[in-house]
Amino acid sequence: MAEDPPCSFVLSAATIHGRFAALFPVTAFPDARAILQKRDEELRACGLSRQKIAAIRDLCSRVSSGTLPLDAIESFADEAALEHLTQVRGIGRWSAQMFLMFHLGRLDVWPTGDLGIQKGLMRLYGMRRRPNKIKLEKLGDPFRPYRTIASWYLWRLLDVDAGDW
Repeated sequence: MAEDPPCSFVLSAATIHGRFAALFPVTAFPDARAILQKRDEELRACGLSRQKIAAIRDLCSRVSSGTLPLDAIESFADEAALEHLTQVRGIGRWSAQMFLMFHLGRLDVWPTGDLGIQKGLMRLYGMRRRPNKIKLEKLGDPFRPYRTIASWYLWRLLDVDAGDW
């Protein structure tokens, strides 16, 4: 089976990332202080919006000041990590949950605000309407302590034709 070509969003993000990385002469990803030293104009030239620049600056300021200890966040309990991450401008609960799932490898994250999770549960259980937050929490309980893995399957369920399962 041929692999689908990357969508325009992915290509755009890769282009912006490449331009951003080119701002820094070293091969390793730059630290927060190095990023803070760049002018807004340089970051805009990479393709970053003003809002993204403000979010990046807030993140880097918190990391360099130690108020967001990224080096230690892996040792935090999930809720503590979410609390720290969501204090950063532009990082909501969903983004923080994705960080826990895909970067920290946490196995029991249940992103109830994710439309894919909601639609996957609707499909799995034959629901006509999207479940509310309380129902979503209850539906996740049987998957503890592996709700992240259940999430992967729910997302994948949306990629499969109903007749195939």
